[in-house]
Amino acid sequence: MTDQPILVGYDGTDAAQRAAEFAGQRAAAVGCAVHLVFVLEWSPYSFLSTKELEERHQRRTEELSRAEETLKPALDALAKLKVPVTSEVRYGHSGELICAIAKEKNASQIILGRKGGSALGARLLGSLPLTLVQASPVPVTVVP
Repeated sequence: MTDQPILVGYDGTDAAQRAAEFAGQRAAAVGCAVHLVFVLEWSPYSFLSTKELEERHQRRTEELSRAEETLKPALDALAKLKVPVTSEVRYGHSGELICAIAKEKNASQIILGRKGGSALGARLLGSLPLTLVQASPVPVTVVP
C-alpha cells in the first residue's frame, strides 16, 4: 500500500462520478487511498454590512451541507470497492486549490471527469481539466 492517494476533483456530475469510480478501480489495483475534493468557488468581500455578513454565513453553511451530501454517491461507490477514502469541501479557485491539495496530500495523480464548455479547448476537455493539465504538480487523468 502506498501513502500517495489519488486525488479526485468531484462536483456531483455524471462525469465526476465516472472519475471517482475510475479512481477507485486504480486505487484498488495499486493499493492506495482516494481523496475526494469538492471545491466551492468563493470570492471574499472586504466591505460587507453586518446583515450581509450574516446572510453570507448562512449561504455558506447551506453550501457546505449540500456539498457534503453531493459527495455521498462517490463515497458509497468507493466503499463498495473497499478503497480507503477521505474527502473534503473547501472554498477557493478550483484549479489553484486542487493543485495545492495535491501538494499537501502528496497525491500520486489527479483524476477528473470531462464535461466541456464554450471555448474550443473547454469543448474538447473542460476548463478545469485544461487548467490542471497545464498547472498540476502531478499527472492528471481526464476520464471521458
